[in-house]
Amino acid sequence: MSDEISAAFPFESKFAEVHGSKMHYIDVGEGKDVLFLHGNPTSSYLWRNVIPHVQPLGRCVALDLIGMGKSDQPDIDYSYFDHFRHLDGFIESLGLKDILLVMHDWGGGLGLHYAHTHQDNVRGLVMMETIVKSISWDDWPEQAKAPFESFRTPGVGEQMILENNMFVEQILPASILRKLTDEEMAYYRAPYPTPQSRRPTLRWPREIPIDGEPADVTKAVDAYAKWLTETSLPKLLITAEPGAIMRVTAQWCIDNLSNLTHVEAGAGVHFIQEDRPHEIGDAISSWMSVEGLK
Repeated sequence: MSDEISAAFPFESKFAEVHGSKMHYIDVGEGKDVLFLHGNPTSSYLWRNVIPHVQPLGRCVALDLIGMGKSDQPDIDYSYFDHFRHLDGFIESLGLKDILLVMHDWGGGLGLHYAHTHQDNVRGLVMMETIVKSISWDDWPEQAKAPFESFRTPGVGEQMILENNMFVEQILPASILRKLTDEEMAYYRAPYPTPQSRRPTLRWPREIPIDGEPADVTKAVDAYAKWLTETSLPKLLITAEPGAIMRVTAQWCIDNLSNLTHVEAGAGVHFIQEDRPHEIGDAISSWMSVEGLK
């Protein structure tokens, strides 16, 4: 397999009807279910260079969260629990069973809540640059504090994200070491051409459980963080250097989670699939083989 990082997305688009909206996904390979979950402001496109490494070992499904990628944008609040309701409905719609969850960013916030609340339907957890526990501002990357505090400020966040599309135009490229090509940026821009269409990318930073707020998300995340320390499910933690949102919580995982394999993928910041996709794919496929998760 080539070491090139390709902009191409050579997968057939499929759609599932969930709560009256169409959710976009791709579905390749055969065998046990592997579900890839992205976060903000990305889509299934994030996994395009990772999936070919895993596809020989199972059925790989990657969806676009509601309001994101090529999924519909219904008139909802795009809260954490709105997203979870649609993810839960999507999994039920496709009849996914005994799932191996591969999670990044808010994909982990949603996927780990799913795993905690559907323990009989999950066989393993792969985590990278994701939300494994609630945090304080002291845990947040220093250079990201000011913009994320602004995103959470009424009026200011709307200007920055709805009007200026800051999450796509600035946060995304600043969190990748290499420069994305025009073709790659076009994929990431496509779902968000207007202020109205960018509402999901504004709500997400306001849902991050920081210093106990918002309370409902913090409660859900604290519950699955406790469960993570208790479950014997096989877990794979993939980190990059220097990383971003897991600089503190990666060590918490290493210190507190059982049956955990830790793989360092190399240099990367937050969207590590855009810098280290082949290392990530190799790590997942090797771990699946060793753990008998095929």
